[in-house]
Amino acid sequence: MSKVLAHSLLTDFDINLFKSGNHYKLYEKLGSHICERAGVKGTYFAVWAPSAQQVSVVGNFNHWQDGEHKLNVRWDSSGIWEGFIPDIGHGEIYKYKIHATHNGFVTEKADPYARRAEHPPQTASVVYKTNHTWNDKKWMDKRHKHNGLDAPISVYELHLGSWRRKQEEGNRGLSYSELATTLVDYVKKLNFTHVEFMPIMEYPYDPSWGYQVTGYFAPTSRFGYPEELMTLIDALHASDIGVILDWVPSHFPEDPHGLGNFDGTACYEHPDKKKGYHQDWKSLIFNYERNEVRSFLISNAMFWLEQYHVDGLRVDAVASMLYLDYSREDGEWEPNDQGGRENLAVISLLKELNEALYGAFPDIQIIAEESTSFPMVSRPVFSGGLGFGMKWMMGWMHDTLNYFKRDAIYRNHHHNEISFSMTYGFTENFMLPLSHDEVVYGKGSILGRMPGDEWQRFANLRLLYTYMYTHPGAKLLFMGSEFGQGTEWNFQDQLDWYVLDYEIHSNMQKAFAAINGLYTSTPTLYEKQFDPEGFEWIAHDDSKNAVLSYLRKGNDPKTLIVCVFNMTPVPREDYRIGVPFFGRFREIFNSDALEFSGTGAYKNVDLTVIAEGWNGKTHSTSITVPPLSGVIFELKAD
Repeated sequence: MSKVLAHSLLTDFDINLFKSGNHYKLYEKLGSHICERAGVKGTYFAVWAPSAQQVSVVGNFNHWQDGEHKLNVRWDSSGIWEGFIPDIGHGEIYKYKIHATHNGFVTEKADPYARRAEHPPQTASVVYKTNHTWNDKKWMDKRHKHNGLDAPISVYELHLGSWRRKQEEGNRGLSYSELATTLVDYVKKLNFTHVEFMPIMEYPYDPSWGYQVTGYFAPTSRFGYPEELMTLIDALHASDIGVILDWVPSHFPEDPHGLGNFDGTACYEHPDKKKGYHQDWKSLIFNYERNEVRSFLISNAMFWLEQYHVDGLRVDAVASMLYLDYSREDGEWEPNDQGGRENLAVISLLKELNEALYGAFPDIQIIAEESTSFPMVSRPVFSGGLGFGMKWMMGWMHDTLNYFKRDAIYRNHHHNEISFSMTYGFTENFMLPLSHDEVVYGKGSILGRMPGDEWQRFANLRLLYTYMYTHPGAKLLFMGSEFGQGTEWNFQDQLDWYVLDYEIHSNMQKAFAAINGLYTSTPTLYEKQFDPEGFEWIAHDDSKNAVLSYLRKGNDPKTLIVCVFNMTPVPREDYRIGVPFFGRFREIFNSDALEFSGTGAYKNVDLTVIAEGWNGKTHSTSITVPPLSGVIFELKAD
């Protein structure tokens, strides 16, 4: 009797969907699945290896002996090898031993669909069946209110391995379970609405930060078991905090146990190096033209949304996917069939991906990290867009950081840098990112970019965040930036939490929590954050004083938020601004407050709106704008 019994979870319909690129739940069919066959308990294995001559399951149960448990290739030309092995259960480790049909090539591969992987540097897959009862029905029923484009979206981006560490225990990272208390409390305290985890899919190499994935369906075992990650997500949801995962469909590493050269051929990667190899990242590019690969990618995105209840995906490196000439010189790429530089297969895949994900989960957000001017990234597919919910506003990020690093005496000559974003600010549904990419590779910290003495640097940072959190669009901030970490991020160590012992840093944290809280609790700042009706300039041209001012509008036409920013260390007293109507005018936030380590000397009280036109408006008022500060007012019509 064969050690591998004939068995299949795949129907003809599954095979047709898989081969046509339209199977969106392959994780239910491929990989390892604990089940019964004719009353016998065991595990069903299925793997796609179309160019293999023989595939065996090897592991501790057969002393890693090739040929002991040979899978059977399906008759339908799908390239899928499958079979049922009795008495193999939860926790068994395994790989696929694959013999190619040419040149005697033999390799051992981890299971592309495994739900769990060994702790790196070990590389085998684990037969695994999760056992978790979800407790987030209340959140799931109402998350459309938290993820909508008319909701406040303030995201805390973090790298799990270096947020906090147990230094007394070998400097290890916190487990998913430990994060379920410490992280949740912290994020809530700082008034964030969402967290975004840098990739937590299994990866072999710590310095990649998770962006070189080998186990697309397995949460990294560095921080614990799959159920512990589910517990963390449950805890975040219980505190009304959404969860976004970084997702990497743009490339994967060449590690021997990974997807590369899977069956002795370019199975998952494109066989043409001009389309299949990233010269910058020394990694392989998925073959987006191959239907089975398209099914793999869409199924993987669907998996995290369905099985882990995540509320969104941030799709990494979309620009590198969209353009055939991305980071390539002449002769290193070939035009598409229409003579252009766009990767047409990627465009069609992204449209299909977003339609499938939003069709299944209309209350999520899929966010593109896309750095070019590719049109309509965050517009619906039916209107010609790529179908993403949001897009990172990379232009805003670069212009703003370039502006803020300038000494204040020169800023009046670069006023256009800080006002330019609104010339295109509503062409997409933009998210404003100050991400991990801005605090690595010698760039220093966000605080480290700020000019001047210590007081000025912290004043500039408070000013930057006040501007960012009143500017139209969703927000994202990388961990540590909220309290003014002075050093560049180091993935091998925890954040510089010790600096919170110093008043200027703890007050910076208070200031951030306050402006974040103002954004997340003030409908006028978010109800129309992606709508040009939600924004109106007061004065974008006061370069002489380096002062910027604008109105934010929500659904209530009788309530406006007035935002004024002084980009110099010179206080602007008796500074007149125009407003569109008469009403009660009061200061609701001042980044120069004493409790934030500001001067506390420039307050706005007993303000009066008069019927004197200014800045093209029918009414006006006179205010004081402290040095290097942002001041936010509320105007309510009587």
